[in-house]
Amino acid sequence: MSELHKEVSELERKSATAARLFDIRRIIGGLFVVYGVIVTIAGLSPSDADLKKAEGVHINLWTGLAMLALGLFFLVWMKLRPAEAPALPEQDQDQDPGPGAG
Repeated sequence: MSELHKEVSELERKSATAARLFDIRRIIGGLFVVYGVIVTIAGLSPSDADLKKAEGVHINLWTGLAMLALGLFFLVWMKLRPAEAPALPEQDQDQDPGPGAG
């Protein structure tokens, strides 16, 4: 029985690791940070035509900074509140299996 308990504990640990690894906040945050860096770099030196089109607003710079802030928010959120693996329902062996079992 002890070996079975060890196997169950190992599977629970792997499940928790997988839940953290595939957390959607990591994917969203990472993509926003990467695209935010790209758009911010593009917004640092806009052409005169781009500025005229945006009526003098450095739209790429502001959008890139907003994307960076949102991406960092998701990553900090993930760090402060890590995902937990879903809990498995507890089943007692002494319970009545119900109708039709048998």
